[in-house]
Amino acid sequence: MTGLLSACATRTAEQKASGEIFDPYESTNRTIHGFNLAVDKALFRPASKGYVTIVPEPMVDSFNYFAENLSMPGIMVDSLLQGKVEQAGTALFRFLVNSTVGFAGLADPASEFNIPKVDTDFGETLHVWGFDEGPYVELPLYGPSTARDAVGVVVNLFTNPLDYTDPRPADNLGTYAQIVRRMGDRGRYSDTVDAMLYDSADSYAQLRTLYLQNRRFELEGENTDLYITPDEISTEGF
Repeated sequence: MTGLLSACATRTAEQKASGEIFDPYESTNRTIHGFNLAVDKALFRPASKGYVTIVPEPMVDSFNYFAENLSMPGIMVDSLLQGKVEQAGTALFRFLVNSTVGFAGLADPASEFNIPKVDTDFGETLHVWGFDEGPYVELPLYGPSTARDAVGVVVNLFTNPLDYTDPRPADNLGTYAQIVRRMGDRGRYSDTVDAMLYDSADSYAQLRTLYLQNRRFELEGENTDLYITPDEISTEGF
């Protein structure tokens, strides 16, 4: 993992200090962006709009709660790796409450009990460990990322303790749940996402800027005046 990150192009000290966008692979990224747009337009966009049209909103919420709950054990692991013991305990507590009182995670009583929501990933773990974000990259089918976060995406496929329990949940259940969750977000925010992807003069540049602003804010508190909340738009994948 360290070798992979170090092999990527790296930002200079001046580029880090200025916060400028570092995109040495722009040509390849734009090709992947075009592929992602084609998949979104042909498959994911119509499927997502149909999903939120046919499935009642309370059920969409329940599926989102379920996906979020399945991610809690993995969030607990990343929190521990970051040295955030209290956050890890909160993730575990939310998982236990919602898995029992919340009907296997289909409801969210933990929030009603004022247990705060927590979220993190291995990309943030690498940030805490001192790895630079590296160049901007766009991943096929996933969307905007950085070299550091791309490594995090792969590692997080293997860090959820639920995948190693006996008996274990259905294979790839967490992945399927996250896909359904993204469909719900894509369908609910369809007008905003469509305007960004299909009505802007340069959807690649706009998506890149929004992603980096949001991610840097999450990790470092930068660009607070430009931060777009998740309720306004989801820029992590399609």
